[in-house]
Amino acid sequence: MQYKFNEPDYFKELEQYVDSTYSQHYASKGVQTAELIFADAQRGLHYTLSNIVKYADRFGKKDGKNRQDLLKIAHYTIHALHCLDKLEDNNG
Repeated sequence: MQYKFNEPDYFKELEQYVDSTYSQHYASKGVQTAELIFADAQRGLHYTLSNIVKYADRFGKKDGKNRQDLLKIAHYTIHALHCLDKLEDNNG
């Protein structure tokens, strides 16, 4: 595949960001809070979409054009896709 916008580099950066978050999450008995939220896929979808809006709205307001906010948006988008797939699997 001939990418025109350096997508492989951004995928790699996103993967590194996601990897780094796993050591940052608060967990009780090895369970992250997000896992409890995502246990109900509909609730998880609303939660992730709300966070996408939050970080998109914050972009450029906190610490300038904060790259971390864009990475968080991409990460929450992956979580939203996960929740959507769970919903579709249960309804399909």
